[in-house]
Amino acid sequence: MHLKEGTVPKDYQVYLNRKVHWIILGIFLSLILFVIALSVGAVAIPPLEVIQTLVGTTTSLKWDRIIWNIRLPQALAAVIAGVGLAVAGVAMQSILRNPLASPFTLGISSAGAFGAAVSVVLLGAGNIQSTVANPISISNPYLTTIVAFVFCMIATGLILMISHFKGASPEVMILTGVALSSLFSAGVMFLQYFSNDAQLAAVVFWTFGDVGRVTWDMLPLMAVVTGAGTLYFIANRWNYNAIDAGDETAQGLGVNVVQVRLIGMTVAALISAVIVSLLGVIGFVGLVCPHMVRRVIGDDQRFLIPGSAVAGAILLLASDTMARVIVAPYVLPVAVLTAFMGAPVFIFLLFRGYKR
Repeated sequence: MHLKEGTVPKDYQVYLNRKVHWIILGIFLSLILFVIALSVGAVAIPPLEVIQTLVGTTTSLKWDRIIWNIRLPQALAAVIAGVGLAVAGVAMQSILRNPLASPFTLGISSAGAFGAAVSVVLLGAGNIQSTVANPISISNPYLTTIVAFVFCMIATGLILMISHFKGASPEVMILTGVALSSLFSAGVMFLQYFSNDAQLAAVVFWTFGDVGRVTWDMLPLMAVVTGAGTLYFIANRWNYNAIDAGDETAQGLGVNVVQVRLIGMTVAALISAVIVSLLGVIGFVGLVCPHMVRRVIGDDQRFLIPGSAVAGAILLLASDTMARVIVAPYVLPVAVLTAFMGAPVFIFLLFRGYKR
C-alpha cells in the first residue's frame, strides 16, 4: 500500500502512509485482544500458555481442550462476525450515502432473524432441545442461511426502492428501518405465539446475538462469505469513492451506479444473513465501526473498508471478552454490550444532524 518515491508529492505520501500505519496498529491490537480472549473466562489461562497451545507445545491437556473446543471457535467467530458486520455497514453507508445505514438500523438484521426463525421453527432446520447449555442447534445452517438471505433481500429491495425516491433523506431511511424492524419482529413474535414451550424458549434464546454458541462446523460458511464479500467491497473501493461524491459525478466517471448499488447491497445482505442465521442479531457494529475509523483515517474507501474490518474485529472481540468477565460467573450475550455501546453513538449521530 506504500507508494513509490516520485509518483506522488512527499507530503501526500506521508499522509497515505499514516493511514496504513493506523490499520497495521489495529491489526496488532486485534492479535493482542485475540490472545486475551483465549485467556480469560471461568478458567484463567496464562497468555503464554495460550500461545504454546496454539503452536502445539503445551503440556496441559485441560487447557488444550478448553482453548480448542470452546474459546478458539468463539474468538474466531467474533473476529469474522465483527469484520462482516463492519464492512457491510461501511458499504451500505457509501452505497446509500447515508451515515446512519447499517444492517441493524435498516432492519436487514431483523429480516434475517425472522427468516432464520422460519427455518428453525417451520422448516425443521434446527434441533430444539430443552437444555440450558444448548437450547437450540442448527442442523442445516445452509438452509437457514438461504431462508434468512431471502428475507434480507426482501428488506434490501424495499430499501433500494425507497432510496430511489426523489428527496429520500436519512430520516426517511431510518424510519423505513424502524418500520421493517417492527414488521419482522412481529413476525418472530407470531411464530413464538404458536410454538410450544421448548420451541419458545429456544427461539428467544437464539435471538440473543452471541458468538458463544458457534461450533467449528459453522466457521467455514461464515469465513467464506465474509471473506469473499470483503474482497468484493475492497475491489470496488474506487466506485464507492465516486458514489460518495454524488450519483451524477459517479456516472460522469463511468460508474454504473445502479449496478454497483444493487450488487453491493446484495453482498451486504448475504453477509448479514449468514451472521444472523448462525449467531443471532448483533446490533450497531456496522454503524459504530465505520464512524470510529472515519475520525482517524478519513472517508477514503481504500483505507476506510480495511480499517473498518479491523475495527469490527477489535470491537466484537473486546465486547465478547468483557461479556465473559463483567458479571462472572455469568456470561452475557455479546449483543447486550454492543447495544450499550452503539445506542449512545447512534443518538450522537442523530444530534449531529446526519453529517458525516
